[in-house]
Order: sequence, then C-alpha cells, then structure tokens
Amino acid sequence: MLLNRFYLIKNTPSLRITLTFAAIFFVLMSVFSLHRFYSFYASYDQGLFDQLFWNTVHGHFFQGSLSSGQSSAFIKDGQIETVFYCHLGQHFVIDYLLWMPLYALFPTGATLVVLQVALIAAAGLVLYALAHHYLQNSIAVLIAASFYGAYAVIAPTFANFYEHCQIPLFVFSLLLALEKRKWWLFWLFVILLLGIREDTGIILFGIGLYLIFIRRYPRLGVALCLLGFGYTILVTNSIMPLFSNDNSRLYLSEYFSKFVPGNNSPSTLQLFWGMLTHPQEVLKSVFLPVDRRVKYFLGQWLPLAFIPALSTSAWIVSGPPLLVLLMQERKMALGISVRYALTVVPGLFYGTILWWSQHQERFNPKFRRWWIRCIALSLVFAIASSPNRAFYFLIPDSIHPWIYTPLTRQWEHVGYIRDLMNFIPADKSVSATTDLLPHLATRRGIIRLPALQLQLDSKEIVDVDYAFADLWILQQYQPAYKGERQQLRDFLPFIDQLLAQGRYGLVDVQDGVVLLEKKVASQPQAMARWLRLRQELSKI
Repeated sequence: MLLNRFYLIKNTPSLRITLTFAAIFFVLMSVFSLHRFYSFYASYDQGLFDQLFWNTVHGHFFQGSLSSGQSSAFIKDGQIETVFYCHLGQHFVIDYLLWMPLYALFPTGATLVVLQVALIAAAGLVLYALAHHYLQNSIAVLIAASFYGAYAVIAPTFANFYEHCQIPLFVFSLLLALEKRKWWLFWLFVILLLGIREDTGIILFGIGLYLIFIRRYPRLGVALCLLGFGYTILVTNSIMPLFSNDNSRLYLSEYFSKFVPGNNSPSTLQLFWGMLTHPQEVLKSVFLPVDRRVKYFLGQWLPLAFIPALSTSAWIVSGPPLLVLLMQERKMALGISVRYALTVVPGLFYGTILWWSQHQERFNPKFRRWWIRCIALSLVFAIASSPNRAFYFLIPDSIHPWIYTPLTRQWEHVGYIRDLMNFIPADKSVSATTDLLPHLATRRGIIRLPALQLQLDSKEIVDVDYAFADLWILQQYQPAYKGERQQLRDFLPFIDQLLAQGRYGLVDVQDGVVLLEKKVASQPQAMARWLRLRQELSKI
C-alpha cells in the first residue's frame, strides 16, 4: 500500500506540487504562529481554549474560568467568575473531543497553535483531491495554490485557536465523499461538521440548497437542509440552555438586535421570525454599507481570480453562511482577517471548481498568468497587513504615531516575563493582563485583570493568589490605541490601591511587568522599582 502511494506521488507531478505547497504552508505558518505565541502576542481566546482543553483532559468537561469571564453572568450581571462554568452554553463545540487525546500528550497552548495550522494545511490537500475529481491537473493545482494563498485562509490561521479551523477540512471532505459516493464517509463528515459548533448547520443548509438546485440529489438536498436547520434549532433552543443562556443573551440579542427589538434573550426561532417580519432590515444588511461589502467580496474572490463572482454554485453554497455574516451588526463579522471568513471559504472554492468543470476550455496561458498574479497579490496583502500582529517585528503597527517593536527588544521583554512567571506555582490561581493569559491557562483558576475574585468548586469566593500585569506592552501601544492608553491609566491607581490596602504585596517589578501576591509584604526593592515605573507611566 505504501509503495503504491509512493509510486502515485512520484508519477503525478500535480500532486507533488500540491504536497510541496502544503508543506511550505505548514512549515511557514507553524513557525510564525508559534513565534507569535511564544513572544506573547496571542491573546484572550487562545488562553480560553487552552484552559478548556486542559480542564477537559483533567475531568472537568468543557469548563473554564476564562470562559466564565465571557459569560453574560459576568459581563451583564456583574457576577463573580467561576471555575466550574461550562463553555457549551456559549458555543456547542463537541468536536473538540476529537483532539483531546493529542492535547493530553502535549498539554500546552502551542499544541493548539500547531493543530490549527495542520487542519488548514490538510484541508488544502483534500481540496486538491476534490478539484482533481472534476478538473485537469493544472487547474486543480492552482485551486490548491489559491487556498494556501488566500487572505481569508492565512489571516484566521494566524489568529488565536478557534473551532472554525475545522470547517474547511470537514466541508471539503464531506464534498469529496459525496463526489466519490462514499456514503458512510459522507454522513460521518456531516456529523463532524455539525459538531464543530451550533451554527454550522447553516453551512450544511447551503450544501443542501445546491443539491436541490442542480437536481442531482434532490432528496438528499432536502434532507441536508432539514438536518442543518433542525440541528441549529434543536441545539440552540433545547441543549445549550441546559448549560447557560449565554448564546441568546450575548450573541443573538447583540449581533441581531435589529431583528428582535426589545428582546434581550431571543431564541433562534424568534430571530428567524424577526428576519421574516423585517424584510427591509434584511435588505439593508445585505447591501449596506456598500463599500465594506465590496471590499469583503473582492478580498474573498481575489485568490481565485474572481471566478466565484461568476459561479452560481458558489453563491448558492456560500450564500447561507454569508447571509448570517452580512446581517450581523458587528463590523468584525465581515472582517476578512477574522475566523468568520472561514465559514464562507469552502462554498466559494467548491463553486469555483464547479464553474471550471464547465469552462475548462477557457483555461489558457494568458488566464493562467493572470490567476498566478492574483494569488501573488493576495499573498502580498496578507503579509503586508500583518494579520493578528503575526509580523509585528517586520511591519510597524502604526506609522503615525510610530509604533514598532524590534524582535530583539520583544524577546528581551519575554525573558523578564518568564522570570516572573517562575514565581507562580502551577496549582495557584492568578489574574493577569490579556497577553499573559495564554501562558498561564493550564490551571483551574485564572481570570483577567482587573478582576480579582473567583468562585471555587466549593462555591467559596476568594481572591486569586497572584496578580500579574504587563504594563510595558500597554505603554508601547498606548500612543495610537485609546484602549491600551485607558487600561494603562486605570492600572496605576488600581495597583496603588491594592498595595495601600495590604490586600496584595509586590513580589517584583521587571521591565514594566508587575507581579503581586496575596497577603504578603512588598519586597523593598520591588517597591522602589514600582515607584520609579509609576512615576514614568503617570506622565502619559
């Protein structure tokens, strides 16, 4: 079997080229993603999912105090964060169980970083196989190259770990199984697609619409539409509320409030009814603002040489998840550099494959050169934008005012952070600023500053054992970012108050990083360093 596969690779140049693309993508993305992680540029959600995995492999299924910090009980009701909060009330991410054995072997946030890159790289290989089923080798190779060069693929892969990284692989595998008529595999990937999160039924709905439209498998199409819609309704209305009402209070009520005015906790059924009874709002959402929508579409179409704009199939398959993004009130929903872009990607690529299957005669050397230029331009945009600050050491975060962190200076700062982290025992609770959370998440109790109280499994509410703040990073970014500037101003009196009350004492202060421990006397040298740092920062 292995010899047969080696012979196939050796005698199929297009496959060798695609494997080379996948290897280059995996290596480069892993290197820069891990560098982003280890140089403390990952943020809150990376720590959230790291803790979720850590808790699950230790018997506390899908629980996390960082997830609790994103709950409506904390955000809207002002309740204390808990260590036993279950994330499934926010998002129904049961497919994470697939990757728990891997995490159990390598229990660190870096595992999730590499896993995300690996899933995306594997998706490109399955996409090639899907394209090869329909198209000549040269077009199939360019389809795969388009995927690895797409802004909407590269940027989310550089982001914190999210459940969305599974979507391309599972959707392409589902479609390939459909084309090969491997029905047991098809239904397996249907189940896996639904298990990614509660709203991936919308993607399945789009595939079902396509099958109905082309009249190839109309009964299967109807079944997929009913299954996708029914799963979303069932999970969001009957299963997730068993854990919490966060999905309706945090997401549906805020992202789609114009369709359910006055309803602070709508169900998905109420939301769908609101859309049906507010058609004018739906139309506005689809077309306005025009500039942002045009920019989004151009970004998605560019690596595919704008073919998805011509493909009816691409519009049908990607239409339902795209409509969900268009109707949200958050600007980031249509951000091509964020994870939500991955919900649209499979439909656009599948639709492009189907379009080329009927127009292969149009693939000539002139168009090939045009297509390669489009892929190259997409790569340039992806790198130049430094998505999720992956290239912070190459590209300034701001020109005016000038904000740039040299590689040597950032790693010097990392050394100071690591020195102070060594003072925090693995079994102690901690509250930390955002950039520090991913590296402290493998513990039962961790929250984000300025919160300090945490409810334990015993239901007792306690102060965390340590408070850990990186003020240096806030200082670097505050000239151009109001949020960082305000945080910096807030933290100074906050730390002063903790010290004055004797609630916490200073362990040490190094390079703008402050470590405090509960109910200890401040070290004299640390206090002297804090006073100097405070004097410097108070001038801002």
